[in-house]
Amino acid sequence: MLTWTVHLEGGPKRVNHAAVAIGARIFSFGGYCNGEDYETTRPIDVHMLNTVTLRWTLLPLPTEEEAQNTPYQRYGHTAVEYEDMAYLWGGRNDSVGACKILFRFSGSTLKWDKPDVTGPIPEARDGHSACIISGRMYIFAGYEEFTDRFSNDVNYLDLKTFAWVPVRICGKPARWRDFHTSTAIGTTMYVFGGRCDVGGDQFTNHEIYCSKVMTFDTLTNSWARPPQPSPNSPVGRRSHSAFEYKGNIYIFGGYNGRMEVHFNDLYCLEPSTLQWTRLKIPGNYPSPRRRQCACVVGSKVYFFGGTSPRVPKEKTETSTVQSDADLIDRSDLFILDFEPSLKTLASLVIIEHNLDRECLPHDLRWELAAMSTDNTISRLHTTNG
Repeated sequence: MLTWTVHLEGGPKRVNHAAVAIGARIFSFGGYCNGEDYETTRPIDVHMLNTVTLRWTLLPLPTEEEAQNTPYQRYGHTAVEYEDMAYLWGGRNDSVGACKILFRFSGSTLKWDKPDVTGPIPEARDGHSACIISGRMYIFAGYEEFTDRFSNDVNYLDLKTFAWVPVRICGKPARWRDFHTSTAIGTTMYVFGGRCDVGGDQFTNHEIYCSKVMTFDTLTNSWARPPQPSPNSPVGRRSHSAFEYKGNIYIFGGYNGRMEVHFNDLYCLEPSTLQWTRLKIPGNYPSPRRRQCACVVGSKVYFFGGTSPRVPKEKTETSTVQSDADLIDRSDLFILDFEPSLKTLASLVIIEHNLDRECLPHDLRWELAAMSTDNTISRLHTTNG
Protein backbone atom coordinates (compact mmCIF):
# COMPACT_ATOMS: atom_id res chain seq x y z
CA MET A 1 0.00 0.00 0.00
CA LEU A 2 1.73 3.14 -1.23
CA THR A 3 1.83 5.57 1.71
CA TRP A 4 3.40 8.85 2.77
CA THR A 5 5.05 7.98 6.06
CA VAL A 6 7.82 10.09 7.60
CA HIS A 7 7.86 13.89 7.71
CA LEU A 8 10.84 15.56 9.38
CA GLU A 9 12.02 19.17 9.60
CA GLY A 10 15.48 20.58 10.19
CA GLY A 11 17.51 19.29 7.24
CA PRO A 12 19.57 21.38 4.83
CA LYS A 13 17.61 24.24 3.29
CA ARG A 14 18.26 23.70 -0.41
CA VAL A 15 16.58 24.70 -3.69
CA ASN A 16 17.51 23.66 -7.25
CA HIS A 17 20.08 21.21 -5.92
CA ALA A 18 20.96 17.75 -7.30
CA ALA A 19 21.14 14.45 -5.43
CA VAL A 20 21.93 10.76 -5.88
CA ALA A 21 21.55 7.63 -3.77
CA ILE A 22 24.65 5.48 -3.27
CA GLY A 23 23.80 2.42 -1.20
CA ALA A 24 21.83 3.49 1.86
CA ARG A 25 23.10 7.08 1.72
CA ILE A 26 21.83 10.06 -0.21
CA PHE A 27 24.22 12.82 -1.27
CA SER A 28 22.84 16.28 -2.01
CA PHE A 29 25.04 18.65 -4.00
CA GLY A 30 24.79 22.43 -4.05
CA GLY A 31 21.66 24.43 -4.68
CA TYR A 32 20.80 27.72 -3.04
CA CYS A 33 18.55 29.35 -0.49
CA ASN A 34 17.47 32.97 -0.22
CA GLY A 35 19.93 35.22 1.60
CA GLU A 36 23.09 33.28 0.71
CA ASP A 37 26.09 34.96 -0.93
CA TYR A 38 26.41 33.93 -4.57
CA GLU A 39 28.90 36.61 -5.58
CA THR A 40 31.74 34.68 -3.91
CA THR A 41 32.92 31.52 -5.62
CA ARG A 42 33.37 28.72 -3.10
CA PRO A 43 33.43 24.89 -3.12
CA ILE A 44 30.07 23.19 -3.51
CA ASP A 45 28.43 21.97 -0.31
CA VAL A 46 27.66 18.26 0.09
CA HIS A 47 25.03 17.05 2.55
CA MET A 48 24.77 13.32 3.28
CA LEU A 49 21.61 11.62 4.55
CA ASN A 50 21.85 8.27 6.32
CA THR A 51 18.54 6.68 5.35
CA VAL A 52 18.68 4.31 8.33
CA THR A 53 19.11 6.93 11.07
CA LEU A 54 17.58 9.80 9.04
CA ARG A 55 20.51 11.97 10.08
CA TRP A 56 21.97 14.65 7.81
CA THR A 57 25.71 15.35 7.84
CA LEU A 58 27.42 18.30 6.18
CA LEU A 59 30.69 16.99 4.76
CA PRO A 60 33.88 18.94 5.56
CA LEU A 61 35.14 21.54 3.12
CA PRO A 62 37.97 20.34 0.84
CA THR A 63 41.58 21.17 1.60
CA GLU A 64 43.32 23.77 -0.54
CA GLU A 65 44.79 20.98 -2.68
CA GLU A 66 41.45 19.14 -2.97
CA ALA A 67 39.62 22.35 -3.90
CA GLN A 68 41.25 22.28 -7.35
CA ASN A 69 39.15 19.20 -8.22
CA THR A 70 35.98 20.35 -6.44
CA PRO A 71 33.12 22.00 -8.33
CA TYR A 72 32.18 25.51 -7.34
CA GLN A 73 28.84 26.16 -5.65
CA ARG A 74 26.02 26.10 -8.21
CA TYR A 75 22.40 25.43 -9.00
CA GLY A 76 20.55 24.00 -12.02
CA HIS A 77 23.13 21.21 -12.42
CA THR A 78 22.57 17.45 -12.73
CA ALA A 79 24.01 14.50 -10.81
CA VAL A 80 23.70 10.82 -11.72
CA GLU A 81 24.94 7.65 -10.01
CA TYR A 82 26.98 5.00 -11.81
CA GLU A 83 28.95 2.21 -10.11
CA ASP A 84 28.93 3.95 -6.70
CA MET A 85 30.13 7.23 -8.17
CA ALA A 86 28.21 10.46 -8.65
CA TYR A 87 28.82 12.37 -11.87
CA LEU A 88 28.01 16.09 -11.69
CA TRP A 89 27.74 18.24 -14.81
CA GLY A 90 26.54 21.71 -15.73
CA GLY A 91 24.81 24.27 -13.54
CA ARG A 92 25.66 27.86 -12.82
CA ASN A 93 26.05 30.49 -10.12
CA ASP A 94 25.66 34.26 -10.09
CA SER A 95 29.39 34.97 -10.14
CA VAL A 96 31.07 32.58 -12.57
CA GLY A 97 28.10 31.61 -14.73
CA ALA A 98 27.52 28.17 -16.25
CA CYS A 99 30.01 25.29 -16.30
CA LYS A 100 30.77 22.37 -18.63
CA ILE A 101 33.46 20.57 -16.63
CA LEU A 102 32.74 16.98 -15.55
CA PHE A 103 33.21 16.21 -11.85
CA ARG A 104 33.15 12.81 -10.16
CA PHE A 105 32.37 12.15 -6.49
CA SER A 106 33.31 8.88 -4.82
CA GLY A 107 30.71 7.32 -2.52
CA SER A 108 33.49 5.48 -0.66
CA THR A 109 36.20 8.14 -0.22
CA LEU A 110 33.81 11.14 -0.28
CA LYS A 111 36.32 12.96 -2.49
CA TRP A 112 36.03 14.76 -5.84
CA ASP A 113 38.09 14.43 -9.00
CA LYS A 114 37.89 15.62 -12.61
CA PRO A 115 38.14 12.76 -15.13
CA ASP A 116 39.96 13.57 -18.36
CA VAL A 117 37.44 13.64 -21.19
CA THR A 118 37.71 13.59 -24.98
CA GLY A 119 35.36 14.60 -27.77
CA PRO A 120 33.27 17.76 -28.25
CA ILE A 121 32.02 18.91 -24.85
CA PRO A 122 28.43 20.24 -24.86
CA GLU A 123 27.93 23.96 -24.32
CA ALA A 124 27.83 25.06 -20.67
CA ARG A 125 24.23 25.17 -19.44
CA ASP A 126 21.78 24.80 -16.60
CA GLY A 127 18.25 23.41 -16.39
CA HIS A 128 19.17 20.37 -18.52
CA SER A 129 18.45 16.74 -17.66
CA ALA A 130 20.69 13.69 -17.29
CA CYS A 131 20.10 9.94 -17.04
CA ILE A 132 22.13 6.73 -17.35
CA ILE A 133 21.46 4.32 -20.24
CA SER A 134 23.84 1.46 -21.15
CA GLY A 135 26.79 2.95 -19.27
CA ARG A 136 26.32 6.37 -20.87
CA MET A 137 25.26 9.64 -19.28
CA TYR A 138 22.74 11.23 -21.64
CA ILE A 139 22.35 15.02 -21.45
CA PHE A 140 19.31 16.67 -23.00
CA ALA A 141 18.35 20.34 -23.53
CA GLY A 142 18.75 23.09 -20.90
CA TYR A 143 19.64 26.77 -21.31
CA GLU A 144 23.02 27.41 -22.90
CA GLU A 145 25.21 30.11 -21.37
CA PHE A 146 27.35 31.17 -24.34
CA THR A 147 24.68 31.12 -27.07
CA ASP A 148 22.00 32.49 -24.70
CA ARG A 149 19.33 30.13 -25.97
CA PHE A 150 17.29 27.07 -25.13
CA SER A 151 18.81 23.80 -26.29
CA ASN A 152 17.21 20.65 -27.68
CA ASP A 153 20.35 18.69 -28.46
CA VAL A 154 21.25 15.25 -27.13
CA ASN A 155 24.79 14.39 -26.05
CA TYR A 156 26.16 11.48 -24.12
CA LEU A 157 29.31 10.77 -22.14
CA ASP A 158 30.59 7.19 -22.29
CA LEU A 159 31.42 6.44 -18.66
CA LYS A 160 33.91 3.75 -19.64
CA THR A 161 36.01 5.80 -22.08
CA PHE A 162 34.96 9.31 -20.94
CA ALA A 163 34.39 10.37 -24.53
CA TRP A 164 31.69 12.96 -25.25
CA VAL A 165 29.54 12.18 -28.28
CA PRO A 166 27.03 14.57 -29.90
CA VAL A 167 24.07 12.47 -31.02
CA ARG A 168 22.83 12.89 -34.60
CA ILE A 169 19.05 12.78 -34.31
CA CYS A 170 16.84 10.91 -36.79
CA GLY A 171 13.59 12.69 -37.53
CA LYS A 172 12.10 15.76 -35.86
CA PRO A 173 13.74 16.56 -32.49
CA ALA A 174 11.89 17.42 -29.30
CA ARG A 175 11.14 21.08 -28.56
CA TRP A 176 13.77 23.33 -26.94
CA ARG A 177 13.29 23.46 -23.16
CA ASP A 178 14.76 23.64 -19.67
CA PHE A 179 13.87 22.35 -16.19
CA HIS A 180 12.23 19.20 -17.55
CA THR A 181 12.95 15.61 -16.43
CA SER A 182 14.41 12.62 -18.25
CA THR A 183 13.88 9.11 -16.91
CA ALA A 184 15.52 5.96 -18.30
CA ILE A 185 13.58 2.73 -18.84
CA GLY A 186 15.70 0.15 -20.66
CA THR A 187 17.24 1.87 -23.68
CA THR A 188 14.60 4.61 -23.88
CA MET A 189 14.66 8.08 -22.35
CA TYR A 190 11.26 9.47 -21.31
CA VAL A 191 11.08 13.27 -21.21
CA PHE A 192 8.28 15.15 -19.51
CA GLY A 193 7.54 18.80 -18.93
CA GLY A 194 9.90 21.72 -18.77
CA ARG A 195 9.66 25.33 -19.84
CA CYS A 196 9.43 25.92 -23.60
CA ASP A 197 8.89 29.20 -25.42
CA VAL A 198 6.90 30.31 -28.46
CA GLY A 199 10.21 31.72 -29.72
CA GLY A 200 11.62 28.21 -30.08
CA ASP A 201 15.23 28.34 -28.94
CA GLN A 202 14.96 32.06 -28.04
CA PHE A 203 13.49 33.23 -24.75
CA THR A 204 10.66 35.73 -25.40
CA ASN A 205 8.91 35.45 -22.03
CA HIS A 206 5.97 33.68 -23.71
CA GLU A 207 6.26 30.31 -22.03
CA ILE A 208 4.80 26.98 -23.09
CA TYR A 209 4.11 24.11 -20.67
CA CYS A 210 3.41 20.92 -22.61
CA SER A 211 1.89 17.82 -21.02
CA LYS A 212 3.05 15.40 -23.74
CA VAL A 213 5.61 12.69 -23.02
CA MET A 214 8.50 12.56 -25.49
CA THR A 215 10.49 9.34 -25.87
CA PHE A 216 14.01 9.04 -27.22
CA ASP A 217 15.17 5.63 -28.47
CA THR A 218 18.93 5.42 -27.88
CA LEU A 219 19.24 2.45 -30.26
CA THR A 220 17.90 4.35 -33.28
CA ASN A 221 18.61 7.91 -31.99
CA SER A 222 15.07 8.92 -32.84
CA TRP A 223 12.33 10.84 -31.03
CA ALA A 224 8.72 9.72 -30.84
CA ARG A 225 5.69 11.53 -29.47
CA PRO A 226 2.11 10.47 -28.79
CA PRO A 227 -0.54 12.01 -31.06
CA GLN A 228 -2.15 13.64 -28.03
CA PRO A 229 -1.73 13.63 -24.25
CA SER A 230 -3.27 10.87 -22.18
CA PRO A 231 -6.73 11.87 -20.87
CA ASN A 232 -5.35 11.77 -17.33
CA SER A 233 -2.12 13.64 -18.09
CA PRO A 234 -0.73 15.94 -15.40
CA VAL A 235 -0.78 19.65 -16.16
CA GLY A 236 2.37 20.77 -17.97
CA ARG A 237 5.02 21.97 -15.52
CA ARG A 238 8.70 22.54 -14.84
CA SER A 239 11.04 21.94 -11.89
CA HIS A 240 9.17 18.80 -10.84
CA SER A 241 10.62 15.46 -9.67
CA ALA A 242 10.60 12.24 -11.69
CA PHE A 243 11.74 8.76 -10.70
CA GLU A 244 11.41 5.13 -11.76
CA TYR A 245 10.13 2.32 -9.56
CA LYS A 246 9.62 -1.24 -10.82
CA GLY A 247 9.32 -0.19 -14.44
CA ASN A 248 6.89 2.71 -13.99
CA ILE A 249 7.65 6.44 -13.98
CA TYR A 250 6.34 8.76 -11.28
CA ILE A 251 6.30 12.56 -11.20
CA PHE A 252 5.67 14.83 -8.25
CA GLY A 253 5.17 18.57 -7.79
CA GLY A 254 6.52 21.33 -9.99
CA TYR A 255 5.36 24.73 -11.23
CA ASN A 256 3.40 26.15 -14.17
CA GLY A 257 4.47 29.74 -14.84
CA ARG A 258 1.54 30.65 -17.09
CA MET A 259 -0.96 29.53 -14.46
CA GLU A 260 1.28 30.68 -11.57
CA VAL A 261 0.53 27.41 -9.82
CA HIS A 262 2.69 25.09 -7.69
CA PHE A 263 1.74 21.41 -7.44
CA ASN A 264 2.11 18.54 -4.98
CA ASP A 265 0.22 15.93 -6.96
CA LEU A 266 1.64 12.48 -7.74
CA TYR A 267 1.19 10.71 -11.10
CA CYS A 268 2.24 7.33 -12.43
CA LEU A 269 3.10 6.71 -16.12
CA GLU A 270 2.90 3.22 -17.59
CA PRO A 271 5.70 3.35 -20.24
CA SER A 272 4.34 0.75 -22.67
CA THR A 273 1.00 2.56 -23.10
CA LEU A 274 2.07 6.12 -22.11
CA GLN A 275 -1.06 6.29 -19.95
CA TRP A 276 -1.06 8.35 -16.77
CA THR A 277 -2.80 7.57 -13.49
CA ARG A 278 -3.27 10.19 -10.81
CA LEU A 279 -2.57 8.69 -7.40
CA LYS A 280 -4.32 9.54 -4.15
CA ILE A 281 -1.88 8.57 -1.40
CA PRO A 282 -2.71 8.47 2.32
CA GLY A 283 -0.43 10.03 4.89
CA ASN A 284 1.26 13.35 5.56
CA TYR A 285 2.29 14.65 2.14
CA PRO A 286 4.48 17.63 1.13
CA SER A 287 3.17 21.10 0.45
CA PRO A 288 3.04 22.30 -3.19
CA ARG A 289 6.59 23.05 -4.35
CA ARG A 290 9.18 23.08 -7.11
CA ARG A 291 12.93 22.45 -7.44
CA GLN A 292 13.02 19.72 -4.78
CA CYS A 293 14.96 16.45 -5.03
CA ALA A 294 13.69 12.86 -4.96
CA CYS A 295 15.87 9.76 -4.52
CA VAL A 296 14.83 6.09 -4.45
CA VAL A 297 16.41 3.77 -1.87
CA GLY A 298 14.88 0.30 -1.77
CA SER A 299 11.11 0.66 -1.62
CA LYS A 300 11.23 4.24 -0.30
CA VAL A 301 11.45 7.58 -2.08
CA TYR A 302 13.04 10.46 -0.17
CA PHE A 303 11.83 13.97 -1.06
CA PHE A 304 13.63 16.98 0.38
CA GLY A 305 14.02 20.72 -0.07
CA GLY A 306 12.59 22.91 -2.78
CA THR A 307 10.63 26.16 -2.57
CA SER A 308 6.91 26.66 -2.09
CA PRO A 309 4.34 29.40 -1.47
CA ARG A 310 4.19 30.88 2.01
CA VAL A 311 0.40 31.05 1.76
CA PRO A 312 -2.06 29.47 1.78
CA LYS A 313 -0.84 27.49 4.80
CA GLU A 314 -3.25 24.66 4.16
CA LYS A 315 -1.77 21.83 2.10
CA THR A 316 -3.60 21.53 -1.20
CA GLU A 317 -2.77 19.93 -4.50
CA THR A 318 -2.18 23.36 -6.08
CA SER A 319 -1.08 26.70 -4.69
CA THR A 320 -0.74 30.02 -6.50
CA VAL A 321 2.07 32.50 -5.98
CA GLN A 322 2.61 35.97 -7.43
CA SER A 323 6.36 36.58 -6.93
CA ASP A 324 9.54 35.12 -5.45
CA ALA A 325 8.89 37.17 -2.31
CA ASP A 326 5.91 34.91 -1.66
CA LEU A 327 8.10 31.78 -1.64
CA ILE A 328 9.72 29.98 1.28
CA ASP A 329 12.71 27.64 0.91
CA ARG A 330 12.18 24.26 2.55
CA SER A 331 14.38 22.17 4.87
CA ASP A 332 11.99 19.25 5.26
CA LEU A 333 12.13 15.56 4.39
CA PHE A 334 9.22 13.34 3.33
CA ILE A 335 9.28 9.60 2.67
CA LEU A 336 6.97 7.85 0.21
CA ASP A 337 6.94 4.12 0.96
CA PHE A 338 5.85 1.66 -1.74
CA GLU A 339 5.98 -1.31 0.64
CA PRO A 340 5.34 -0.09 4.20
CA SER A 341 5.63 -2.64 6.98
CA LEU A 342 2.69 -3.60 9.17
CA LYS A 343 4.39 -1.72 12.02
CA THR A 344 4.50 1.44 9.92
CA LEU A 345 0.85 1.11 8.93
CA ALA A 346 -0.12 0.51 12.56
CA SER A 347 1.84 3.61 13.55
CA LEU A 348 -0.09 5.71 11.07
CA VAL A 349 -3.39 4.43 12.48
CA ILE A 350 -2.26 5.41 15.99
CA ILE A 351 -1.40 8.92 14.77
CA GLU A 352 -4.63 9.32 12.81
CA HIS A 353 -6.82 8.33 15.76
CA ASN A 354 -4.60 9.99 18.41
CA LEU A 355 -4.28 6.81 20.49
CA ASP A 356 -2.20 6.56 23.67
CA ARG A 357 1.51 6.15 22.80
CA GLU A 358 3.03 5.84 26.27
CA CYS A 359 2.45 2.10 26.44
CA LEU A 360 4.28 1.49 23.16
CA PRO A 361 7.91 0.30 22.82
CA HIS A 362 10.54 3.05 22.56
CA ASP A 363 11.43 2.36 18.90
CA LEU A 364 7.79 2.58 17.88
CA ARG A 365 7.36 5.83 19.81
CA TRP A 366 10.30 7.33 17.89
CA GLU A 367 8.81 6.19 14.59
CA LEU A 368 5.52 7.79 15.58
CA ALA A 369 7.32 11.05 16.38
CA ALA A 370 8.98 11.00 12.97
CA MET A 371 5.60 10.61 11.28
CA SER A 372 3.90 13.38 13.25
CA THR A 373 3.38 16.77 11.63
CA ASP A 374 4.13 18.85 14.75
CA ASN A 375 7.55 17.45 15.63
CA THR A 376 11.04 18.59 14.68
CA ILE A 377 13.37 15.66 15.28
CA SER A 378 16.74 16.84 16.61
CA ARG A 379 18.61 13.87 15.15
CA LEU A 380 17.77 15.16 11.67
CA HIS A 381 19.56 18.46 12.22
CA THR A 382 22.60 18.95 10.03
CA THR A 383 25.89 18.35 11.79
CA ASN A 384 29.47 18.86 10.73
CA GLY A 385 31.21 15.56 10.23
